Amino acid sequence: MFKTVKDRKIRIAVIGCGRISKNHFASIEQHKDDLELVAVCETDPELLEKTQKQYNVPGFNNLDKLLNENNVDVISICTPSGIHPSQTILGAKRGVHIITEKPMATRWRDGLAMVNACDEAEVRLFVIKQNRKNSTLQLLKRAVEEKRFGRINMVNLNVFWTRPQEYYDSAKWRGTWELDGGAFMNQASHYVDLLEWLIGPIADIQAMTGTLARDIEVEDTGVMNIRWRNGGMGSMCVTMLTYPKNFEGSLTILGEKGTVRVGGVAVNEIQHWEFEKPCDYDKQIKDASYETTSVYGFGHPLYFKNVIDVLRGEKEPDTDGREGLKSLEVIIATYLSARDGKTVSLPLEY
Repeated sequence: MFKTVKDRKIRIAVIGCGRISKNHFASIEQHKDDLELVAVCETDPELLEKTQKQYNVPGFNNLDKLLNENNVDVISICTPSGIHPSQTILGAKRGVHIITEKPMATRWRDGLAMVNACDEAEVRLFVIKQNRKNSTLQLLKRAVEEKRFGRINMVNLNVFWTRPQEYYDSAKWRGTWELDGGAFMNQASHYVDLLEWLIGPIADIQAMTGTLARDIEVEDTGVMNIRWRNGGMGSMCVTMLTYPKNFEGSLTILGEKGTVRVGGVAVNEIQHWEFEKPCDYDKQIKDASYETTSVYGFGHPLYFKNVIDVLRGEKEPDTDGREGLKSLEVIIATYLSARDGKTVSLPLEY
């Protein structure tokens, strides 16, 4: 039975104070009536000192020490992806709920171990998929669930962004297989998530990847062909080499009774919306589109609201560990296909 927190604020600690953590700190502040930031953890001494002063909370350079000295309900993990599994398992063994950034792990077996550890400890594992909360994608999800497309025949995703060499050089873990993963695993993982969340289970993947211009271990560019179990086919094209800046994060669905394209820099604009039969919410498509300069979107506070509702015992998780495994499985299958030059069928062996 999962423990809940009903009669007080939920005590939360942020683990890792780098680039993505600002979204977590902002979400905690936005939900300050329900969440209390009680500690931060960071291995960079200067960044740790800056962060603990900024938020006026104790700072630790070691997660084990933080858990020993604080009564924490949930930890929010913003560290390099390859560290998520060990930190999740440590937190679970201490009876602490876990929020982790994408991807949940860089290895399939590590993702499974995270889910198993949280199951055994009877704690919640939340895997952040904030793009699902985008207003544009919420409308699209509704149209799919209502079967307005009829049979979905073709789906295409493009992630045409840029990450200069300085980005990868900014930290030793960036661009490594062990801790980061490449364009599919890191930058485009939220778009990989859409493949299954919107369209359904995937049957087969064929992929090619390449390191075309950056001095890194992993891919900066890749393409993927997909066949879904429902018979639909599609593709995904990803590169971090777009000149001169992030250009497009788009999704196009072609069905027998509908065509939709959601584009912009991060699926933030509904650019085409056409169905055989109109519905009353079609008039919302202009309001659903929004301006953004951030590829992260604005979904983190909405995701944290679900975390609060779950820990209060009022709702089920939007994306738990098993839901997080779905996109990890697709990414691992993509890498296996590219490495071995063959079609990889899902599910992978458990």
